[in-house]
Formats: sequence, C-alpha cells, structure tokens
Amino acid sequence: MKRPEIEYPCTWVYKVIGQDCTILKEIIVSTCAPQDVKITHSNTSSGGKYHSLNAELTVNDEAARLGIYDTLKNSPGVKFVL
Repeated sequence: MKRPEIEYPCTWVYKVIGQDCTILKEIIVSTCAPQDVKITHSNTSSGGKYHSLNAELTVNDEAARLGIYDTLKNSPGVKFVL
C-alpha cells in the first residue's frame, strides 16, 4: 500500500481520548503551543468515563505533525490519539 501524499502546510485534526476533559485540553494547548489550536468535544463514552476531543491546527511539515502526535500519545492523561 502506498502512503498518502500530504501537501504541507495543511490543517490536521487529532482525536485525543482520555478521562478528564480539562486535563486533555491543557495537554493539547501546551503540546501545540505556540500555534493556535481549535478544540471541540467529539464524543463521550456510554458510561461517561472517557471523552474524545478534536484538536485542529495547521501543521507545517511531517516532522511537526508526527512530533505533536508523539507528544500527545505519550502524555499522562491521554489514553489514545487518532
């Protein structure tokens, strides 16, 4: 399978999943700084334990896109990043 070709800069959306919305927002803002990031609520699990937030921002290149992904993924309080 061929990797998709992404033209940079582009708008990218990360779906960040965890238990505490406030902590997730803080992690997203600090990870994406100094760039502005638009954070919107995506979903809450049926039991209310997990929340997913969409983090939308402009990424300038693949290294920045992957760096943000890795930082989010390895942050305490974040269960998954899509």
